[in-house]
Amino acid sequence: MNKVFLIGRLTRDPELRYTGNNTAVASFTLAVNRTYSNQQGDRDADFINIVVWRKQAESVKNYLLQGSQVAVDGRIQTRNYEDNNGQKRYVTEVVADNVEFLGSKNSSNNSTNTNKNNNTEPTPYDFGDTPEPKGTDVDSNPFADFGSSIEISDDELPF
Repeated sequence: MNKVFLIGRLTRDPELRYTGNNTAVASFTLAVNRTYSNQQGDRDADFINIVVWRKQAESVKNYLLQGSQVAVDGRIQTRNYEDNNGQKRYVTEVVADNVEFLGSKNSSNNSTNTNKNNNTEPTPYDFGDTPEPKGTDVDSNPFADFGSSIEISDDELPF
């Protein structure tokens, strides 16, 4: 079985490209904190390349930015290619089946958002302020144009 589950933050804005047959593919790097602390008491992070295909790739590009927190489930894929110098290169990446948007860096309050001892040097998972997500503006009430409201009481339920 080849199944991967990750939660982390984007280290850069996603890159969106299209294949020759116009299929969308997005890529980004996810910083995932390790579960243990190093000898200095800090938690290291792994930087994992993620690839997303089709409609979800376009959503990732439109709504995620550097520092956004996401959950990814997918599979590990390895591939190889020959570079311009004739050297064989190997790539390991996660091909995402699903990307869940968990929030921006500004919206979370966990301990990874602040540096210990007010140190101003960034840690591998400290991305600074994150702007609001890009994308289509959505009215704060998505049901505003659906007419009058409906009142429902418990007395009307059949059970």
